[in-house]
Amino acid sequence: MGPRLAAEMFRGRNPDAAKFVVSLYGSLAATGRGHLTDDAIKSVFEPGTLEVIWIPNQTLPLHPNGMVFEAFSYSGKSFEKWEVYSIGGGALMDHKYLPQSEKVYSNETMKDIMVYCDSKGISFWEYVKQCESTNVWEHLRLVWVKMQQSIDRGLHAEGVLPGSLGLSRKSWSFYRKATLSGDHFRKPGFLSAYALAVSEENASGGEIVTAPTCGSCGVVPAVLKYVKGQLNCSDEAVVHAIATAGLIGLLAKHNASISGAVVGCQGEIGVACAMAAGAATQLMGGTNRQIEYAAEMGLEHHLGLTCDPVAGLVQIPCIERNAFAAMQALACADYALFTDGDHHITYDEVVSVMKETGHALPSLYRETSNGGLAAIHRNRISKI
Repeated sequence: MGPRLAAEMFRGRNPDAAKFVVSLYGSLAATGRGHLTDDAIKSVFEPGTLEVIWIPNQTLPLHPNGMVFEAFSYSGKSFEKWEVYSIGGGALMDHKYLPQSEKVYSNETMKDIMVYCDSKGISFWEYVKQCESTNVWEHLRLVWVKMQQSIDRGLHAEGVLPGSLGLSRKSWSFYRKATLSGDHFRKPGFLSAYALAVSEENASGGEIVTAPTCGSCGVVPAVLKYVKGQLNCSDEAVVHAIATAGLIGLLAKHNASISGAVVGCQGEIGVACAMAAGAATQLMGGTNRQIEYAAEMGLEHHLGLTCDPVAGLVQIPCIERNAFAAMQALACADYALFTDGDHHITYDEVVSVMKETGHALPSLYRETSNGGLAAIHRNRISKI
């Protein structure tokens, strides 16, 4: 999503260019083909006007997901060059615009937000309401619609996912088996089916919601749909829960990262689990303290998770991780609701540790497809 947005912006600035060149660096180049990055960028330009250059062994200074766009005249002269970075969840930055330096609303930590909410007697979603324009609710309603549509499409799709792995879609099978199962298997069955449905749509290049990223897009929708079905929540209540989930994700993005290339999969699946856990706790009647506790556990128990996508595709282990994180999120919500919300480690502290842990991970375990599971699969293929 980020590279496509960058391509649209660059082409819009250079409508008279005869040719474009984009050079992809570092992690963006190492996993770009598997992530359909080149297809996304090429879709913005006229056929034959774009050249894609892959430079996986070189990283640009600000972020592992770097790219350089260059525009050329009909005479072959380069007249604009733009170094830009895809930092996760479809967001961009360059040397002039560094979004990490901006505040999350008027407060920068969960602690400060909780203190403010306690002083006003408001919930997290009401805090978002105070900080945002009225347009945000229209946007979040659209987000919920798109989440549901991606689940529905995924549940009705069969066949093999694109790419070299020959991985079959499983969501439809999980859903049918869950429907026919007894009570014990319905909860994990439906949660997994919903999460797989969205993740398989993402792996097929379908329309999904980044929550917080494409690779972790199945967790929040799965949990929201399941809880809504169990409690018969209104769509408006779900939209309020999405606002709270967004706040939890924003804090992680601002104070650490949601980019697998920077902090590993803990920043994608871990943050998605935290978002879903907090949203579920709110829908089930939890207090702000219990919501924060559920989010803390959702991220804490994913600390150290590596990002090593097999063959550079967002399939193994990514798709299964969405299903397991959805189940973990609901477990965190249940656990938090059994307590009074009191706990020793805060969400802010876990976000800080996630950042520290991510930076300590060797780079080959941060979305390069050069280590871990990806390396095992590559070595196995080379022996065949």
